[in-house]
Amino acid sequence: MSQFANKIAIVTGAAQGVGRAIAQVFASEGARVVLVDRRAAFLKDVFEEIGGPEGRALCVEADLECFAGAQKMVSEAIAAFGQIDISVHNVGGAIKAKPFWEYSESELKAEVARSLWPTMWSCRAVIPPMLARKSGAIVNIGSAASGWMWRVPYSAAKGGVHAMTKCLGRELADAGVRINCVAPGALAVTDRVAPRNPDPLSPIEEEWRKAAFDQSLDDTPMARAGSVQEVADAVRFFASDAANYITGQTLYVAGGASG
Repeated sequence: MSQFANKIAIVTGAAQGVGRAIAQVFASEGARVVLVDRRAAFLKDVFEEIGGPEGRALCVEADLECFAGAQKMVSEAIAAFGQIDISVHNVGGAIKAKPFWEYSESELKAEVARSLWPTMWSCRAVIPPMLARKSGAIVNIGSAASGWMWRVPYSAAKGGVHAMTKCLGRELADAGVRINCVAPGALAVTDRVAPRNPDPLSPIEEEWRKAAFDQSLDDTPMARAGSVQEVADAVRFFASDAANYITGQTLYVAGGASG
């Protein structure tokens, strides 16, 4: 029997990259998957791939930068499937890469809004129904970039995700709900349906972005970018019964690098 048979799994940011790979893993292991993205149209391909038309998936359009969006996600999941067993909070991603003092006020706020609040709001929305059932596994997606250069606001946001995971691990330890974090390093992602930064980069911004990526590879002992499948496999472990005695931990899936 598939290890996630009869399980209901939420995956945020499921339209592309890491989120899409995670959704595919859960579906292949028998789960019914709640696919969440800011624009439901982006979810069409993965919905069809994992058997959504046969009732194996649900698409939820929600803006997770606000609590109302996270509440909508949870209420629609429960209305459709009656419970939530697993919740993976993947929304995030650096918008810019440049020296800290070059960020404008609005750019700093945008980085934190994208990479901290969606995870915090999702945790806040999903924990109460899990507590009511005394069962659940939460996996947050952090980043090895929490200690890398040219991404200070993003790094600070993901460092916050790591801290949140550790603190909630203590608060939930005797409640039947586990929470852990997977922190990817440099990744090769080629299936973006929506760019993180739709604005064209200036020549100096192109240099800063390349320097940021080069530095992340230089700090990776395995000297290569990881795959989204490698991240999804780590999430599979934390969501499974094999991780029943693990909570509040951050696992770096980063070729030997750490934040």
